[in-house]
Amino acid sequence: MIGAAHDDAVDPAYHPEPRVRTFTGPAGREIHAHVYPPHHPDCAAPAGELPPYVVWAHGGPTSRAPLVLDLAIAYFTSRGIGVAEVNYGGSTGYGREYRNRLRAQWGVVDVEDCAAVALALAEEGTADRGRLAIRGGSAGGWTAAASLATTDVYACGTIIYPILDLAGWNENGTHDFESRYLESLVGPYTEVPDRYRERSPTEHADRVTTPFLLLQGLDDVICPPAQCERFLARMAGRGVPHAYVTFEGEGHGFRRAETMIRVLESELSLYAQTFGIRPPGVPLLELAK
Repeated sequence: MIGAAHDDAVDPAYHPEPRVRTFTGPAGREIHAHVYPPHHPDCAAPAGELPPYVVWAHGGPTSRAPLVLDLAIAYFTSRGIGVAEVNYGGSTGYGREYRNRLRAQWGVVDVEDCAAVALALAEEGTADRGRLAIRGGSAGGWTAAASLATTDVYACGTIIYPILDLAGWNENGTHDFESRYLESLVGPYTEVPDRYRERSPTEHADRVTTPFLLLQGLDDVICPPAQCERFLARMAGRGVPHAYVTFEGEGHGFRRAETMIRVLESELSLYAQTFGIRPPGVPLLELAK
């Protein structure tokens, strides 16, 4: 083994402690997840108070959330917010049958599985039912947006460089590499065009009633900003608290340190305002209506 000496930037005492869990979803199907309870070496919640939890929907969507140290998770768990990474049906690593659950069911199975994990955590007394949130980027941003539009599980959500409009993304909204990806995830567009519209969060923006944060790189060619702009146009005048934060020079996947800092602080501010917590030193995210 070859390695280089280094000093950890974060004291390991603050690292989150994962619990590998299997939950039961609709029709009795198994759902795999990593649950990270709030953890701080010097702080504890008031007696009898259940913590808020954020469900993380991974991108891909046929990828997975690996069980690795993620300091972004530590950022939230060390501030009193639990995280549940859900490897919803369709995620790789659990066999072909599990992987095939998402065929033609994207926007259904992923949404149902994330909701099932969130509700199970609340029902077992791990999470506060009134303080659940969802977040995701790219395909996970799709799942987060679809979840806010089609369920009443979450108090708020964070949507990062998302897919929001399937028809536009399928026809001319992304790069050639993924241009046919939706045929397995949703179905051939020529055969089921109504399904593309029915599943798209943009088509159901009028159903979103909870606060949300939308984060977008302006140079993103995979999930272009135009999708966010169409979604927000349909939200206009509805009085739903939200923020749209864009980043010049950023594409699909944020790279700059200053961007990543602002993303985490903005996300934490959304949760703080929604959940009624007061993390010190976090700039206030202004929510428009």
